[in-house]
Amino acid sequence: MNALERIGLGVLHRLDPEDAHTWALRALKAGVAPLPGLVTSERLRTEVAGLHLTNPVGLAAGFDKNAEALMPLSRAGFGFVEVGAITPRPQPGNPRPRLFRLTEDAAAINRFGFNNQGMEAAASRLENRPRDMVLGLNLGANKDSDDRAADFAKVLGRCGAHLDFATVNVSSPNTEKLRDLQGKEALSALLAGVMAARDGLPKPLPVFLKIAPDLDAQGLEDVADVALSSGVAGVIATNTTLARDGLRSAHRGETGGLSGQPLFEKSTRVLARLSQLTEGRLPLIGVGGVSTAEQAYAKIRAGASAVQLYTALVYGGLGLGAEIARGLDALLARDNFRTVADAVGTDREKWL
Repeated sequence: MNALERIGLGVLHRLDPEDAHTWALRALKAGVAPLPGLVTSERLRTEVAGLHLTNPVGLAAGFDKNAEALMPLSRAGFGFVEVGAITPRPQPGNPRPRLFRLTEDAAAINRFGFNNQGMEAAASRLENRPRDMVLGLNLGANKDSDDRAADFAKVLGRCGAHLDFATVNVSSPNTEKLRDLQGKEALSALLAGVMAARDGLPKPLPVFLKIAPDLDAQGLEDVADVALSSGVAGVIATNTTLARDGLRSAHRGETGGLSGQPLFEKSTRVLARLSQLTEGRLPLIGVGGVSTAEQAYAKIRAGASAVQLYTALVYGGLGLGAEIARGLDALLARDNFRTVADAVGTDREKWL
């Protein structure tokens, strides 16, 4: 992190967390945030579900909910960027305050509830997206929808022509009963609708499924079975957790999803188990607690073909993605891996 980023983070951390996030996006769009540009190498270039990535370090959904900062994010050093979540109709989300820093734990708790401007606003921005980035959209459902399963297909049908990939998000803990859609029958039906919408696009794209870290052993087996049979291109493991083990920060008792460092081990164990269950037949993207190159490398060696981060940027700045990618390149070279793909799953048993 350079001096300018350090000063900027110091200022932002004096603000309410949600206000700080708004100002960070404004700074990014205004061009005052330092951007590292392309980070790549022969080792870092990889292919995931047909997506050609310059490096395997991506930006997770949530940072740019409404696809407002696509141009600067295309220059931020990430190998791919996921925006959203987007629902069919605009919705305000849950009442504020709904985002809490847990500084002592290098974590955050949010209960946003899919606040966003809706698919029409997102589609108008995605239509003018930069073409030199790999861009995905996190699909969501309206809180008051009569058919939440159908909402995911609606958003994909409206926005899919402007995307490189899409993610079905049934694992947010902040919309009541949304996680019930992870059940085997409900998930199969939901994904069938999404895949039908995908097949109706001018150019079919890979669809990922994002799962919760709180699934029990049977639930994880069911998700693996459905993922393998539904036609999804891969699984993103994992979303935020409802667990609160070992937290020290004052806001540890707030309701919502916990992200950041406390999630690293739990999400990596889920990732490794899912890798074992799917036997390498589906690419996995590892999310949860990634804040260093070593942690990104651990996710890859546990079975991830790529990783994503978001909460770590609160503490490490937007340049952290590029820093992690460069560090990952050095770790791969140190261990004599020719490519990222060669390292995937090589240390999976450690996490089982």
